[in-house]
Amino acid sequence: MLQLARREPSAILFAAQLAAVLVYPFIEGSGAGRAVFSVLGIAILGLVVLAVKSTSALMWLAVLLGVPATVLLLIQAVTGSDALFPYSSALEAVLYFYAAGALIAYMLADHEVTRDELFAIGATFTLVAWAFAYTYVVVQEAAPGSFTAAVDPDAARSWMELLFLSFTTLSSTGLSDVVPIEPFARAVVMIEQLAGLGYVAMIVSRLVGLTVLRRG
Repeated sequence: MLQLARREPSAILFAAQLAAVLVYPFIEGSGAGRAVFSVLGIAILGLVVLAVKSTSALMWLAVLLGVPATVLLLIQAVTGSDALFPYSSALEAVLYFYAAGALIAYMLADHEVTRDELFAIGATFTLVAWAFAYTYVVVQEAAPGSFTAAVDPDAARSWMELLFLSFTTLSSTGLSDVVPIEPFARAVVMIEQLAGLGYVAMIVSRLVGLTVLRRG
């Protein structure tokens, strides 16, 4: 497993993120669940830093962002409180955006498509989706009532609701019942829509084209 993580960190990161998406609904909303949520967050952060290490990006910057975020998540796991969640979310959002940028640069660095770069397509997509979800957490904390939903419209939106909003926005499927209603929240959602279209148009199409050319 360690050899696989060193050789194909993007594959491990992608698999861990998909597993976390399936696990989070079962642990959200309870004290023990919040602790597990924090522990999972720390594990994902470690994989993000490992993925950045495999690229030409600045490793010290990833560590600089990851260490305080990990400390805040540890405090949340011990105390069972969500008071620090917006602060850790802000750090994680910046780290995830930086890691996504590092993986994009890694995928565009040459004209050879490796298996890890193919996994990086999915890992980068999920990194951006999570980064925007954490951004929505910060937006909601700064401006309560920024998002509403069909169920319990006046309540603060949960992490899974914001992550669902992020995935549906980034993929342009538009299936989310969570919608932004404040101007700044709508502005951030529009930026994510643009990011999703640009990612598919430029990054995915380029790598798929290179793969077809290589096979030809």
